[in-house]
Amino acid sequence: MQNFTYICEEMILGGSAASFACIFTNPLEVVKTRLQLQGELKSRGTYAVHYKNFFHAFYAISKSDGLMALQNGLVSGLLYQFVMNGTRLGSYQMLIDCKLHMNKSGDVSYIKALLIGASCGAFGAFIGSPLYLVKTHHQVYSKSEIAVGYQRKNNGMVSALKAIYKEKGIRGLWRGWQAQVIRVMVGSSAQLSTFSMCKQWLHRMEICDISTITNSILASFVGGIVVTLAMAPFDVLSTRIYNQPLDTNGKGIYYSGIFDALTKVFGKEGFFALYKGSSGVFFRLTPHTVIMLVSWDRFRLISHRVKDKDQTKFSTG
Repeated sequence: MQNFTYICEEMILGGSAASFACIFTNPLEVVKTRLQLQGELKSRGTYAVHYKNFFHAFYAISKSDGLMALQNGLVSGLLYQFVMNGTRLGSYQMLIDCKLHMNKSGDVSYIKALLIGASCGAFGAFIGSPLYLVKTHHQVYSKSEIAVGYQRKNNGMVSALKAIYKEKGIRGLWRGWQAQVIRVMVGSSAQLSTFSMCKQWLHRMEICDISTITNSILASFVGGIVVTLAMAPFDVLSTRIYNQPLDTNGKGIYYSGIFDALTKVFGKEGFFALYKGSSGVFFRLTPHTVIMLVSWDRFRLISHRVKDKDQTKFSTG
């Protein structure tokens, strides 16, 4: 019973930290998603450019769709972050507590941390896939001339999930999960392993103690940069796969899977299309990583302090 309580607590702390970060970074996610879908499967110069860059996209969306459009998909985004990152960060912390990320000398092993981060990321990504699907559909939606990608009616989260299930069943809800699992595996392994390594290095070099907020901020910032570089191409492919229209059998019209998407995007749009919206990925992932990981560290520290006080009160009567 105690182990079950511990698991739930770690998942709630991780999910809460990610949801807190999502409140601030969801507008950045909307912009990033629109940039990634602009000119889908079209050669450069053959399509209208509604978004010239990351900052222009902010302006264009606000002007044409209204400021509230920058929070499209917020509800599904919050729940996705809570479920996916609650599972990912919670399971990662449990494995870290078991010292599975360390080598015999007691230092963090980058390879072990990579593998643990990837495994936890894959698990979380699969669980949260239906919410990511709906979130993507909502963030792409626009009634104006700046619409990009395939457009669906912007129903609420619950209505959208019900509609997908009614039309395509369980398989429809988990459509594209392979792309999402690969995306989060790459991102999670890069993010969490870098975060763990940087925290230890900063402490060892006596730059800042491992328990300080400065340590968390610096380590998470480096983690944000690394995860952007590693994850950007998979982020583009995942967005494309999740948003594509379906045929009558529920199969994607544009892409049959992540490798088919990679071939088509590279062949028709060129190599740099895999980094389309990379500025959006950076401006979204870096602050999200910093806010999430710093909050996660702080939430866990507060939780442990509260438990220690409760134990002290109990032991002293």
